[in-house]
Amino acid sequence: MNTGADAMGTDDSRGAMAEVLYQSADGALEIAARIADDTVWLTLPQLAALFGVQVPAVSKHVRNIYASGELQSEATLSKMETVRHEGSRTVRRMLEHYNLDVIISVGYRVNSAQATRFRIWATGVLKEHLTRGTTVHVRRLEQLQQTQRTRFEQNARELEATLALVRKASSREVLSGDEGRGLVDVIARYTQTFLLLQRYDEGLLIEPHGEPGGTMPTLAEARALVGALRAQLMARGEAGQMFGQERGDGFAGTLGNLEQSVFGEPAYPTLESKAAHLLYFVIKNHPFGDGNK
Repeated sequence: MNTGADAMGTDDSRGAMAEVLYQSADGALEIAARIADDTVWLTLPQLAALFGVQVPAVSKHVRNIYASGELQSEATLSKMETVRHEGSRTVRRMLEHYNLDVIISVGYRVNSAQATRFRIWATGVLKEHLTRGTTVHVRRLEQLQQTQRTRFEQNARELEATLALVRKASSREVLSGDEGRGLVDVIARYTQTFLLLQRYDEGLLIEPHGEPGGTMPTLAEARALVGALRAQLMARGEAGQMFGQERGDGFAGTLGNLEQSVFGEPAYPTLESKAAHLLYFVIKNHPFGDGNK
């Protein structure tokens, strides 16, 4: 919340930064606190705005808190620089700021509707800390996720751009051997797989839009395809007769699973989902002899 004379525009010498401490349910009230020394800080006018009372009332409560020995001013009061823009002028002032201990103490002394809402909010935060071990700051989490997503995508683009340069260089006469080009192909395939898995680990993987439909091969057609693959691999010395040997009716069952429906709708409605689950079931259900994954 911007409180006029106490608007905060720049960080002070202690490295403080502005962060939203509290926002009312209707969004009408938002208090931006200073964060420094592992706590948050508010000015008297901000405390008054937070609790919906006048500054003198808050000042009286603060004096009583210190007078009673409930808190010590040396540990909870600090002067920080604030910035106010008046037309073309920038005015800097040193204002007293009170830390979270004072904020909570005042909040439980003030008698106002806003103070009551603050106490309900504060109690909920404390309860969440106790029951979950942590409190999720929605706005900060969204900012961190966006920053993380942006940084990852930037790194991914740089990696892909570098890979494109390597591919281009490998096509020249300097690297004309099959082994050189083969190495580049391996790196290219690995890079794409790495980026895919990394996006999944970071929670940044977005499900692509699939092409509706897709027709599964019959069991005979699928067996013919496996046989053709076996022949190709054997010709290159990369497989033997054990490759693609079925175990019972597992392969037939896998193909049948992909034709299932749920409430009259296909369980796997797109070409991509059928292909992905075919791979998944072939790995998970062991329809072929061990060593064939």
